[in-house]
Amino acid sequence: TKCESGCVCADGLYENLDGRCVPAEECPCEYGGLAYGKGEQIQTECEICTCTKGKWKCVQKSKCSSTCNLYGEGHITTFDGQRFVFDGNCEYILAMDGCSVNRPVSSFKIVTENVICGKSGVTCSRSISIYLGNLTFVLRDETFTISGENPGVRYNVKKNALHLMFDIIIPRKYNMTLIWNKHMNFFIKISRETQETICGLCGNYNGNMKDDFETRSKYVASNELEFVNSWKENPLCGDVYFVVDPCSKNPYRKAWAEKTCSIINTQVFSACHNKVNRMPYYEACVRDSCGCDIGGDCECMCDAIAVYAMACLDKGICIDWRTPEFCRKFR
Repeated sequence: TKCESGCVCADGLYENLDGRCVPAEECPCEYGGLAYGKGEQIQTECEICTCTKGKWKCVQKSKCSSTCNLYGEGHITTFDGQRFVFDGNCEYILAMDGCSVNRPVSSFKIVTENVICGKSGVTCSRSISIYLGNLTFVLRDETFTISGENPGVRYNVKKNALHLMFDIIIPRKYNMTLIWNKHMNFFIKISRETQETICGLCGNYNGNMKDDFETRSKYVASNELEFVNSWKENPLCGDVYFVVDPCSKNPYRKAWAEKTCSIINTQVFSACHNKVNRMPYYEACVRDSCGCDIGGDCECMCDAIAVYAMACLDKGICIDWRTPEFCRKFR
């Protein structure tokens, strides 16, 4: 309906978003409800797109990275963008390589262990183990330990008030940045120099979210719980058969959860609303805030909001949302 010649404007001219008739060279492009002028660019992790005659022309970056998010009470966004949630009291493989039948040797494996911490059965704290051959990182209780060594792996650890960050390089294979908020949120950003297959709860990282529920047995599961159960690190753990709805079990908490999480929908985050869809993050925040019912409820809520803030930051929008009275920066 926009930028059509001969409809509102004379032939050869096009209506722009301001209602003016302009030549094709000056046609703007749209993304997320915002208008971009001729020559303006937007960037994703894999592409650089330039506005040309009202259409985006995109070029693939030479090195493409993607991020898997694990946050709150079992919320996951895979490398390819598939979202799901699960509650399981076990160790699960988040991501590993060496998944193909032809090349079964793994150079890395990242495992999460969930801990039950609410009366309704939700999981809301975790430890993370990162295996790199004989080198192992264990993230637990707001700190980390390193054991063993692997001369073929380079790494650097950075700390700030809110996060631990691990930059890991496996030469000729992967550059990884792992970010942990010392509590429930964990981010895996991978840039790879190989077509090695990746598998686990973070999906297969092939650019297609429709086949992300690929099980350990190499078939696509019919639902997320079948998929999750296949990636248990310990086969003796019980399977997950249903996903808890904490707000139904704790209806007295729902109003508080909706009120506190509503900051995501306010002017505070307005600069990001057109860049990142806020509803999945708001719904996750409400769910987690209902579920943390035996202490730590505010921390669950703050962690959920922080995930949306980080998604905004990935799009170049920095939101100053913490205050001394609301989710202060120092625990």
